[in-house]
Amino acid sequence: MGKKIFLIRHGQTDYNLNGIVQGSGVNAPLNDSGVEQARLFFESYRDQGFERVYTSALLRTHQTVSSFVDAGVPWEILPELNEISWGKHEGKKISPEEDAYYHWLMKQWQDGNTQIGIEGGESPDEVAIRLQMGLERIMKSKEEKVLVCMHGRAMRIMLCVMLNYPIKSMDLFEHSNLCLYTLNHTGSLFTIETNNSVEHLKADRKSLKLT
Repeated sequence: MGKKIFLIRHGQTDYNLNGIVQGSGVNAPLNDSGVEQARLFFESYRDQGFERVYTSALLRTHQTVSSFVDAGVPWEILPELNEISWGKHEGKKISPEEDAYYHWLMKQWQDGNTQIGIEGGESPDEVAIRLQMGLERIMKSKEEKVLVCMHGRAMRIMLCVMLNYPIKSMDLFEHSNLCLYTLNHTGSLFTIETNNSVEHLKADRKSLKLT
């Protein structure tokens, strides 16, 4: 059975807007711009015929897809889809020290050292294991067209898992709040149909601060 996955990142939060680290330990709500992004996505895709919607366990993903749930689309929470844990860095504004640590860590991961974990948090390899478990649950379902809402870094890792890329390649996949990837699975492989699309936001793009 073929399956089409519409993979989106949650709408904007004040943490995104203000450059504060979220991760899986911060359960921030959408801000007004994020709510508007969610509305615009719903208006664009309300007739797409989603048979099920999956989210992480975090509020910002729930709020992003709430209009679909209210419209009767079955909803399942998969904690496996949670954002990477940024450990001791969660809730902190990006200072020069934080920025230096972040760029050092990104360099390590891009060099293939994806077993290195964030201080007090997770490594990309650990996240990939739980994302694989979540993906297996999605793929075992009977629905052929599903909406999945998750988080920026986790989305990058998920795309590597789905496309069988090395995890160190995750930064190839750009994202912004309420961006969309669409992927088709027609046999043993996923292929990307839509890449980091924000076309659904362009009507009100000037009023939204995308980060």
